[in-house]
Amino acid sequence: MRFDILTLFPDMFDGPFRESIIKRAVEQGIVSIGIHNIRDCATDKHHITDDMPYGGGGGMVMKPEPIFRAVEAVTQKGDAHVILLTPQGRLFSHQVARELAQKTHLVLICGRYEGVDERAREFLANDEISVGDYVLTGGEIPSMVLVDAVTRLLPGALGHPGAAQDDSLASSLLEHPQYTRPRSFRGHEVPEIILSGNHAEIARWRRRQALQRTLERRPDLLERADLSPEDREYLAHLGWDEDLHTPLDEN
Repeated sequence: MRFDILTLFPDMFDGPFRESIIKRAVEQGIVSIGIHNIRDCATDKHHITDDMPYGGGGGMVMKPEPIFRAVEAVTQKGDAHVILLTPQGRLFSHQVARELAQKTHLVLICGRYEGVDERAREFLANDEISVGDYVLTGGEIPSMVLVDAVTRLLPGALGHPGAAQDDSLASSLLEHPQYTRPRSFRGHEVPEIILSGNHAEIARWRRRQALQRTLERRPDLLERADLSPEDREYLAHLGWDEDLHTPLDEN
């Protein structure tokens, strides 16, 4: 997969993409990432990329010309999915990440200031994405989030082939608790069940822990989770009312 990121602050990407999973994915040829300075596509002497909004108001708006030129410079093959990172976009989720992981070329436009000229949104972007119901200073950090979430879903990006499928939210459930050595730490023991070697019982325990944790912390996720009759019975035992979506009693 190819990522092309269009930004006014390319130096922001030096650290996150040179470490850990993304670094290995780049080295293995699973992904390639291009960072492009939108200012390079401004044709005036001072490389101006923003201007005052028509109609008045505070702040500045990113001009359309440099953005159009920047996108056109990296989409010559015509197979790109162009995404504008904006608080007004659809909410990013694991499901959206899986959808985007099926693409071959993502172009990410990092907005700044009061946003981009509406014509870039209307006639250039194929998609608009927000990483949450809050406002950041620009689209750079959201683009890092998107690249990270999508990359780890690509075949070969993670060490274990099933790791991404076991993550929290991958199945609309939070992940079960994880333990490693030492067996006893400051008087706190690893649960005996996961030391038993009985893989069927361990899987059952993990499933129930995931159900309970989701009910306690994110009961809204249960509405779209793929639940078996046994899951529903266990959740009902914990106090979940499927019709009312009642969260677990904190007491």
